Amino acid sequence: MCGLGHWELLLILGIILLLFGAKKLPGLAAGLGQSLRAFKKSATEADELEEPKSAAAEDKAKDRPSAEQGEGAERASDGKPSDKTT
Repeated sequence: MCGLGHWELLLILGIILLLFGAKKLPGLAAGLGQSLRAFKKSATEADELEEPKSAAAEDKAKDRPSAEQGEGAERASDGKPSDKTT
């Protein structure tokens, strides 16, 4: 756990208890939980928004001719071979 042992964690929790007091700790924990839930929700929404973009990129890749098709893949739109040399 990040190189912290049991005693170090207990010391940190003790200092937090002294700084904030026992009455404020439940409120701080509730606020932390709400912020984590909001972060997770926004992260999943961002992933859902990015999925259609990646699907569109895959469709474009399917429309492109592959290198396996040989020289026929290098033809211009009018059907004539292009001037590219490989």
